[in-house]
Amino acid sequence: MLSFEECPDTSAAQAYLALYKNLYSFHFKGMHFFFSINLPNDVVSYADIFVTTTGNKDIIMVNHMKHMKNNAIVCNIGHFDNEIDMLSLENHPGIKRITINPQIDRWVFPETNSGIIVLAEGRLMNLGCVTGHPSFVMSCSFTNQVIAQLELWKEKATAKYEKKVYVLPKHLDEKVAALHLGKLGARLTRLTPDQADYISVSADGPFKPPRYRY
Repeated sequence: MLSFEECPDTSAAQAYLALYKNLYSFHFKGMHFFFSINLPNDVVSYADIFVTTTGNKDIIMVNHMKHMKNNAIVCNIGHFDNEIDMLSLENHPGIKRITINPQIDRWVFPETNSGIIVLAEGRLMNLGCVTGHPSFVMSCSFTNQVIAQLELWKEKATAKYEKKVYVLPKHLDEKVAALHLGKLGARLTRLTPDQADYISVSADGPFKPPRYRY
């Protein structure tokens, strides 16, 4: 059974609508999954795996972890290191940490003598517990970095960019995507001038406004 907690109202509604025709269940690779949206306290005592993905802080607290079943797995792929309350876990009186493997620790609570398994010390497990990323993902990431550096070099005399953090401009985001489409076997038609005018964009892009987030 899959259970979702701490999600926005619209996301919850979209999830239910997407699965409504399947009566809140679906099949994947021969397995049958049931789907529900609950509060953390509703599932903390019986769920086997907890994955935080919210991008917010204080999602799984030590009080949740104390009431989890023995050897429940807790991990994070959302915000960097504060979705899971690791500080309180580490400082919990009498807590015992057993390192099973690098980035895999079992934390045993003295009150119950049962424990939970925390991956990557509550940080991003998709970075801490893997041996690498697919080459295509790395190619997109490195292309982003190189194109950003070229843009800074090109504009170094214009004072276009101050000494602060910027989100990669949309036209460069789209350039990174365009450079990779051929390797995926994708072919796109080019907007005609009339089509571009109709949706108020340039035929060369960017095709989304700055406020748009992919």
